[in-house]
Amino acid sequence: MHLPGALRNILRPGSGNSASGSRMSGAISVRAVAGGTSAEVAATRQSRGLEEFFQYIRDQSGLTILDLGGATQQNVSFITNLGHRLYSQDVLRTLHEVFGTDDGSDQSNHGQIEYFLRQTLDYPDAHFDAVLIWDTLEYLSPPLLAAVIERLHKIVRPKSYMLSFFHADDRLETVPNYTFRIQGVNHLHVTQRGVRRPAQLFNNRSLEKLFARYDSVKFFLTRERLREVIVRV
Repeated sequence: MHLPGALRNILRPGSGNSASGSRMSGAISVRAVAGGTSAEVAATRQSRGLEEFFQYIRDQSGLTILDLGGATQQNVSFITNLGHRLYSQDVLRTLHEVFGTDDGSDQSNHGQIEYFLRQTLDYPDAHFDAVLIWDTLEYLSPPLLAAVIERLHKIVRPKSYMLSFFHADDRLETVPNYTFRIQGVNHLHVTQRGVRRPAQLFNNRSLEKLFARYDSVKFFLTRERLREVIVRV
């Protein structure tokens, strides 16, 4: 089976650049989909960002956590079994429903931005103790992204943690589209389902600027060339 470059990078043996020292572990599976025109790649790997996220909530109970990647049974069960409440929002599905296209051309419309925020982030101030953002922010154009970052700052309590992923290569025209399922406090099951065009990509400096209003930003680099970013509100 011929695999796109991004898929080959996940499956390639040997060492890779990693600021965190994290390594792939567990099984890797490849399954052809869509009549053989694309492939689904799944791998379980260590996640330093997830480990740091759970270190923050480890000794607490009854927290309120927001997951922006949509509801998955694995994530719901893992979080609730720790004694926390989980709210799930499928940001990418709502993005498509509100704006209709993936190119970001209509994401500067003020009325649609406000409608999008009402559909996804309509919560009281300081309502959440933590947020799993995953890779959703890469698909938001600058006006929409600025509004989402501002809203998150309001609805998340001070000193809380947010976990977000960004592709490390900011020159890509398309990026792998991932689903993330929590396997443990430091392990993720990462499934790639094709590719998607991002609205924008970021380097470390632009990410620090993006979260300038927040208390701190910490980076970990993975084998999939993803930056796992821990943001302290």
